[in-house]
Amino acid sequence: MGPDQTVEMFRRLLLEAMLLAAPLLISAALISLVVSLIQTLTSVQEQTLTAVPRLLVVFAVMMATLPWAVHRLVGYTGRLWTDLHRYLG
Repeated sequence: MGPDQTVEMFRRLLLEAMLLAAPLLISAALISLVVSLIQTLTSVQEQTLTAVPRLLVVFAVMMATLPWAVHRLVGYTGRLWTDLHRYLG
């Protein structure tokens, strides 16, 4: 396996990881922004108020996107196995 093939394989891996993590990271960032805005406007500085909604939203988004994520992972693994002969020589 040459350097070009290694770079291409890792590029695809990082792209899949980024696509799978994006919904969770975006939802966590948005809910954190909303909760921080509410805390600033109401002057309530409770630490558990930021963690609990974020955990609940990330869990809900994870459950909602789980079929899509599994489909992407199965597709990526299938492509990796079918293209394995290219990487082995």
